[in-house]
Amino acid sequence: MPEHLPFHDEDEPGQIPLDTSGPSPDARIRHLQRVPLFSGFDEADLRRIVELSRIAEVAAGTVVTQIGEPGDSFFVIIDGTVTTRTPIGTGGQMKPGDFFGEMSLLDGEPRSATVVATTDVRLLVVDRTHFWRLLEETPDLIRRILTILSRRVRRLEQSLHAIVRGANPA
Repeated sequence: MPEHLPFHDEDEPGQIPLDTSGPSPDARIRHLQRVPLFSGFDEADLRRIVELSRIAEVAAGTVVTQIGEPGDSFFVIIDGTVTTRTPIGTGGQMKPGDFFGEMSLLDGEPRSATVVATTDVRLLVVDRTHFWRLLEETPDLIRRILTILSRRVRRLEQSLHAIVRGANPA
């Protein structure tokens, strides 16, 4: 899968607005079909995701989320890349199929990272009001998100363990 897919389908003239009146549902479903997080989802699940979300385009350099701010949306990268920054430094790049913003919606705490668009980015955005409904109505999405979150925690634990080992050689 390429890092950056074309921003506009042939049947999508101009920019994608930030609201759900933008591209047709079929065009939005085609966008989702390219996202690894949704691979294997049937059309009914994809249509439900489309109904509960919107697609937004963000210019390179834009701060998408700010550490410490309230979190009110969950984001899935459709096209482009973003960089994450946490209190301990830059976390790295995220690419199409990666997601962020779920932690604030799950635990109600402020954002734990600043996310900045490193390229022009197309995002699937699920607002707080629809997030839990989306998870209830697409249980396979819950499993996928939990699996990825578990991997993130394990990587963080491994990094922390390596740092502690380096600071305290035995």
